[in-house]
Amino acid sequence: MSVSNFVLPRIDPIAISIGPLDIRWYGLMYLLGFAFALWMANRQCDKSNGIWTREQASDLLFYGFMGVILGGRAGYVFFYQFPLFLDNPLYLFRIWEGGMSFHGGVLGVVTAIVFYARRNNRSILSVGDFIVPLLPVGLGAGRIGNFLNSELWGRVTDSPFGIIFQNAGPLPRHPSQLYEFALEGVLLFIILILFIRKTRPAGSVAGLFLLAYGVFRFIVEFAREPDAHLGLLSMGLSMGQLLSLPMIFAGTALITYAYSAKAKVQPQAVNVKQPKAKKNKAKKNAAKKS
Repeated sequence: MSVSNFVLPRIDPIAISIGPLDIRWYGLMYLLGFAFALWMANRQCDKSNGIWTREQASDLLFYGFMGVILGGRAGYVFFYQFPLFLDNPLYLFRIWEGGMSFHGGVLGVVTAIVFYARRNNRSILSVGDFIVPLLPVGLGAGRIGNFLNSELWGRVTDSPFGIIFQNAGPLPRHPSQLYEFALEGVLLFIILILFIRKTRPAGSVAGLFLLAYGVFRFIVEFAREPDAHLGLLSMGLSMGQLLSLPMIFAGTALITYAYSAKAKVQPQAVNVKQPKAKKNKAKKNAAKKS
């Protein structure tokens, strides 16, 4: 008995129109991801006993968001469209034509973390540990945006779970965007949230993020259609898999370093003052002794 595959209807790429302003699905997913990250960051600040303030978290998220945008665009151009860049270097700035790379976004966020940490005299590893649990929900939202836009679809499959993307031909394909949503978004978020419930060595949370994302992305790439102009590269791997390998190695190395160094997170207290009651008690004791 044959199984008919679901045909994804053509969805208007514009989610909301407000006068002359058109908000596309992908942009809306970015906004939702950023809003969730800000909400979660504020919660972490409120529970940090003054180690983090909401203003500090807001500044960090701004740098991180800029790192995602600038790094994501640069990564897409240099990793996936380098010949176009050589022909026309201004292609780097033609953001309206689309094209973002997650791995480039990671490099952008790492740059933002280093910049913020040095500017505010904080530990780079601790800043990284603070920000990475905020990322998976945004990643998952972005994959939903890819699915609604019928882009970055999977390879052809005879599985009953295959979906026919009308702009990808008549054959059913893996909904790899949904696989990535489940792994890079939902599962990765759960793993990180459970992991940070206890105090961990500095750098271990960031390392776990790099390791887990790299593994999940490497696996999903077997079901994802390679970029048409690149195809499969060395050892039959896709560009996404080759770029995920350094993340896996870096995550493993960071976790190993964190636990071998026993680098427990050292709170950087903000305006910690001795309570007045203790001061008064200390003065009374000194007076008695004299």
